[in-house]
Amino acid sequence: MYKLILADDETDVREGLLDQINWAALGFDSVETAENGREAAEMIEKSRPDVVVTDIQMPFMNGLQLAEWIRQYSPSTRIIILTGFEEFEYAQKAIKLQIDEYVLKPFSSKDLEQVLTKVKQSIDREMEQRENLQALREHYRQNLPMLQNLFLAGIVTRKISTSELEQKCRSYQLDLEGEQFAVAVISLDRMLTRLQGAYQPSPSDFSDSSGETGSLRDTPNVELKQFAVLNIAQETMEKHRRGYAFIHAGEVVLLMLGRERRSSGFMEENLRLLEEIRHHVERYLKLTVTIGAGLPGSELAKMPESYGEARQALDYRMILGTNKVIWIGDVEQRSDRPLVFDESLEQQLVRKIKLGSDGELLEMMDELFSELIGSGQSYGDFQLFLLELLTTLVKTAKEHNADLEAVFGDSGTGLAAIASFTLAEDAKEWFTGICLRLRSFIAADRQSGYRRLVEEAKSYVKAHYAEEDMSIGRLCQHLHISTGYFSNIFKKETKMTFVGYLMGIRMEAAQELLLMTDLKAFEIAEKVGFSDPNYFSFCFKKRFGVSPKEYRNGVRA
Repeated sequence: MYKLILADDETDVREGLLDQINWAALGFDSVETAENGREAAEMIEKSRPDVVVTDIQMPFMNGLQLAEWIRQYSPSTRIIILTGFEEFEYAQKAIKLQIDEYVLKPFSSKDLEQVLTKVKQSIDREMEQRENLQALREHYRQNLPMLQNLFLAGIVTRKISTSELEQKCRSYQLDLEGEQFAVAVISLDRMLTRLQGAYQPSPSDFSDSSGETGSLRDTPNVELKQFAVLNIAQETMEKHRRGYAFIHAGEVVLLMLGRERRSSGFMEENLRLLEEIRHHVERYLKLTVTIGAGLPGSELAKMPESYGEARQALDYRMILGTNKVIWIGDVEQRSDRPLVFDESLEQQLVRKIKLGSDGELLEMMDELFSELIGSGQSYGDFQLFLLELLTTLVKTAKEHNADLEAVFGDSGTGLAAIASFTLAEDAKEWFTGICLRLRSFIAADRQSGYRRLVEEAKSYVKAHYAEEDMSIGRLCQHLHISTGYFSNIFKKETKMTFVGYLMGIRMEAAQELLLMTDLKAFEIAEKVGFSDPNYFSFCFKKRFGVSPKEYRNGVRA
């Protein structure tokens, strides 16, 4: 069953079509109506319909303007235009917008039913192609480029010399020319356990002995699901010419490249592409994925670092939730500090402190000290181990502006404590206390940071809501964060969307001006950020049930 939005400014047309057409029989279980193009755009942004049926002539935003907006923000949505012969002057523009079907006025409900049936069948065919397991298996056996896959995996896991890079790019027919590069990792959400970390599949998860040919989401074959995700990622990357997708270590990895010289513009395009991939996976495969993205670099030699950051970004699923794109640049800042403590152990410990539970942290401390307790290490080796561990914790604390005295004791560094330890058990107890205190501080500071971000956003909106170009894009540019990351934080903290909050502030201001001044409606509209007084009146009535004039007269009466 599919979703549909019907946009027409004539009430009789909307209500007539709703009553005369058996929508469920045509395959549509959700049908919403809008009385103008702008209202339709807001509804499309919320519900992501499969089909939009729209008239051309509508207030605020006409049908072709709406179609152009849909092609930019929801390109997979099918569009049906309702048009009369006198409106054929729009035909050339409509062709450029790739309108799926037309219904000529005057038309009957049967005419529209025939067109809807045709569009539904087209969507069905597209869905069937995506979910056909037999086709996926055949595609998987014949088209997985093993040599390309291994080479691309090597680029993101080790440094490759320029000569080897050039030689293998020619041999494997890969075009890796670009000004900027970055890595992203796609992870199936169902592969998360209740605890932090990747799901460890059992052998049965990679078998398909049942011969099941139903929906992809119902098969236990994790490898097949990963290939289906890979297929969508490859198609999207090829369409935008942004690099390559391949499978490495049980996950889909993207090596993204671009011609942009500025890293900010490069990452903006990448995040838009990653969101498109995530949406297509959810729409066509009925699966959800989380995508972690690393920071960009101007050299392929830096891609192992970007790959590590992408995997680190995935850890933030535990805080931000799943089924989204998480860029490490939104949640952490890259640190180029040299590592003197064992790199693998340090990364695990810092990850547990930042994102793990108390139980996971205690287990990690047991692992760190297992080689010391009862190992017969020399006193010098013992102290060196503790000093390297302490250095890691001090650096982590400073990165998050923690109170060093509160975390490490009166000295603020812990050096005096290290000198007094003679038993590994004593050191373990002391370090465990530090890790637990540091973890509590970071968790509280992160939540406080979210609140500060939202309060700063609210203050900015209250100061600039009267400006016509006030938008989430402008706000995020001011805050220096991406719109996707801000939208998640704002909705989580306020339980409402940013658009809804901005509209609420403007409507409250309009109420006050109606009560306290004699300004006309069009003057008030301009003072609260609306360039179109008719749209202001429409929004005001939609929110309060009466027009601005009726509201003023009713209060003063």
